[in-house]
Amino acid sequence: MERLASFGNDPFDKPPCRGCSSYLTEPYVKCAECGPPPFLLCLQCFTRGFEYKKHQSDHTYEIMTSDFPVLDPNWTAQEEMSLLEAVMDCGFGNWQDVANQMCTKSKEECEKHYMKHFINNPLFASTLLNLKQAEEAQHSETAIPFHSADDPPRPTFDSVLSRDMAGYMPARADFVEEFDNYAEWDLRDIDFVEDDSDILHALKIAVVDIYHSRLKERQRRKKIIRDHGLINLRKFQILERRYPKEVQDLYETMRRFARILGPVEHDKFIESHALEFELRREIKRLQEYRAAGITNFCSARTYDHLKKSRDEERLKRTMLSEVLQYIQDSSACQQWLSRQADIDSGLTPTVPVPSTTGRRSAPPLNLTGLPGTEKLNEKEKELCQMVRLVPGAYLEYKAALVNECNKQGGLRLAQARALIKIDVNKTRKIYDFLIREGYITKA
Repeated sequence: MERLASFGNDPFDKPPCRGCSSYLTEPYVKCAECGPPPFLLCLQCFTRGFEYKKHQSDHTYEIMTSDFPVLDPNWTAQEEMSLLEAVMDCGFGNWQDVANQMCTKSKEECEKHYMKHFINNPLFASTLLNLKQAEEAQHSETAIPFHSADDPPRPTFDSVLSRDMAGYMPARADFVEEFDNYAEWDLRDIDFVEDDSDILHALKIAVVDIYHSRLKERQRRKKIIRDHGLINLRKFQILERRYPKEVQDLYETMRRFARILGPVEHDKFIESHALEFELRREIKRLQEYRAAGITNFCSARTYDHLKKSRDEERLKRTMLSEVLQYIQDSSACQQWLSRQADIDSGLTPTVPVPSTTGRRSAPPLNLTGLPGTEKLNEKEKELCQMVRLVPGAYLEYKAALVNECNKQGGLRLAQARALIKIDVNKTRKIYDFLIREGYITKA
């Protein structure tokens, strides 16, 4: 016997019996072999063995009733449905009207049951939460979230940042000089008079149409600048630096296509290429493992560790070439060994190596074991070795120069030398390196 809910409280909402055409009341019988539409019989017609067309009295059947509990032993399924229909009709909180419509429960019973099982039920709450989270996950954006420049910076007039923003005036949300700034000049001498010939009148109309098309192009360019956040150029450049160098080059190349795509679509396009570069790098790493005969990630971790150790040992062996130039001078050799011991212990070497055979360039700095080395990329490591600057000091100088550049909208070499009090030649090399790598821009 299958228990199903009835059609409603109103008897006229229920289907009629196929035998006597009377409105059905629970329980009633449904033929399991006939239909659709469902073949329904009241109990009286069913006991008489009513047959009609294809329906035979020996067909299998189901007894339809809603007289069974669902959430509460004292509430049947029919009463649950009646409660929900009454709350929908009378409104939440009108418990007296709800009870009057149900006729089987009191006001207090209706309120208590509804609050317990439909409002404060933790099962329903968790289900709704899971549905909401699933919906958010389904509609979540995979690209970098785009924020238009609603409140761009307000630089001083004729400053570097003002020139980078193409003369944009935030207070007026407009530009000092418009695109196609002299488009209105073609209209200054046009005057429509009654004595104009048809050809002259058509010519003036054509000039006005051309002017309208130039205005549309001006508005189109403004829209592209605002939608893609190009007004706040510094912020736009900072967002670009989140990508690897090869993706930054692609970003610069594909920027011209931003006018075709919307801001979110353009970001998705760039993000997909960033993912492609990442996948290619990962494939190259896996190919290296396979070439070395590695077939599992446990062995790969051991391989990476040994490879790092081999690289460090190879770097130490190259340091032997530095010893050769001091091997003839015992005093210089002793100072060099002392300096290397300071480097290995994490101290900054302060004693220069004297030379009696003429001026020689200092050897590259060994970064092994120095704090902050792991935060540098390969080019930064090479710079610190050649400039002989410990990684911690370089990171501080880099942060100071980048912050000052973001504040000023650009940075000059003289300003960089005023910020970091070190040798001017080292300052120039750091400044040129940051310019070349795109961390700062010239003022």
